[in-house]
Amino acid sequence: MAVSLESVVFDCADAQTLATFWAGVLSSEVDADGNQYFATVNRTAPGTTLMFIQVPEPRTGKNRLHVDLAATEWAAEIDRLVGLGAKRVDEHDEYGTHWITLADPEGNVFDVAEHKG
Repeated sequence: MAVSLESVVFDCADAQTLATFWAGVLSSEVDADGNQYFATVNRTAPGTTLMFIQVPEPRTGKNRLHVDLAATEWAAEIDRLVGLGAKRVDEHDEYGTHWITLADPEGNVFDVAEHKG
C-alpha cells in the first residue's frame, strides 16, 4: 500500500481570491468551478492540487505548515510575487540555503529559496 500527497489545503476567508494569488505564483489558473467558498488550482494536472476552502474563523498566529518554493531567477521571482500581492517578511541565509519568507494576501507565510542549479 502506498500513500501519495494529493492536495495542500488552505483555510481562508475568500477561496477565489487566494486561489487566484497562488495560481499566479505557479503560473497556472484557478480551476473553472472556483468561487469564494471553494476553489482549486491544478486539480486536473499531474502532481499536487492546491485547494482553498472558506472558513468562518480568521487566521491566528503562525501557520505550522508552509510551502517552500525554489527559483533559479530568484530576485526576479521575489519581485514578481510581491507584484502579485505577497509581502516580504524576512530573509535568511542558513543551513547552506538563502531564502526569503513571504506572506500571501491572507498572511500565510511561505519561502522562496535561491536555487543554485
